Amino acid sequence: MRLSGNSLVADGRDMGTVVFPDAPLKVFMTATARVRAERRYRQLLERGEEADLAALTADLEERDRRDSKRATAPLKPADDARVLDTSEMGIEEVVKKVLSWWDEAR
Repeated sequence: MRLSGNSLVADGRDMGTVVFPDAPLKVFMTATARVRAERRYRQLLERGEEADLAALTADLEERDRRDSKRATAPLKPADDARVLDTSEMGIEEVVKKVLSWWDEAR
């Protein structure tokens, strides 16, 4: 990774709006609930756990709805965040894009 000094990568639904509002780069990653459910479904199956794709999708949709409407730290990108829809992207492509944004921000 090309981070140095006091650099930090943090993951969470309110990192850019509440926890680190002055961060030099904020990335709001998103993907459709269906894609996120499929990713989680595969993870669970790989661990030998049972999973229900429809239930996972419904749970994610409900969590997104609830988190978007909460009064404190609602789920939303910071005004200065870069939004990255990863629905059609692989991990390497996502990392490459975020690192390119980091290089621009420095």
